[in-house]
Amino acid sequence: MGGRFPRVARTWLAVLGVALGVSLVLPAAPAAAHNSLSGSNPANGARIATAPELIELRFLAKPNPGTTKITVTGPDNVAALDGEPTFSGTRVRIPFAPGKAGLYIVGYQLGSADGHPIKGEVRFTLTTGTPAESPSPSAAAPEPVPPSDAPSAAAPSSAAATPEGAGSAVPAASESTDGGPPGWLWALGGGVLLVAAAAGGFAVRRRRAGT
Repeated sequence: MGGRFPRVARTWLAVLGVALGVSLVLPAAPAAAHNSLSGSNPANGARIATAPELIELRFLAKPNPGTTKITVTGPDNVAALDGEPTFSGTRVRIPFAPGKAGLYIVGYQLGSADGHPIKGEVRFTLTTGTPAESPSPSAAAPEPVPPSDAPSAAAPSSAAATPEGAGSAVPAASESTDGGPPGWLWALGGGVLLVAAAAGGFAVRRRRAGT
């Protein structure tokens, strides 16, 4: 009798140990069916000045691409997703299309083994936005047009066309003098005076010769 009791006791202890182990494992099974976020880049709540080309989400378990949904929105609720996410093990990389400076929200939804979707989000702030586009040449302001009545710079003025001291541009042959006799009258009068003076001199010489 004494030898059987320890054997039965050991059997019951083994049964209790197995039952206890099963009770501990069963509640953990549903919890393992729920995936969760383990990290991200940029980190949740980060403030960055330079926008990354890719946003990365890291999970505890490998997400299913067929049941995983990713969204990225920026200021004014503008979408900032620049392509389809890529899956590599427990990591998901999302092409990022930054816009204005401000808050960006990365939302994710994962499928789970028990059918309950897992939702969450990562928030970060971009402190510098995309630069403004330079205006095109056609959009430049036109140069002011001078008034039509303004004198043209190419046309020389009358004062610049005529050198100083050159006198009038009217030909000398067309000039006339008012208030005096014509020139031929002066020439004729001079000839008469010369003839009269010669005659007077001749008469004086004859008188002196007669005396």
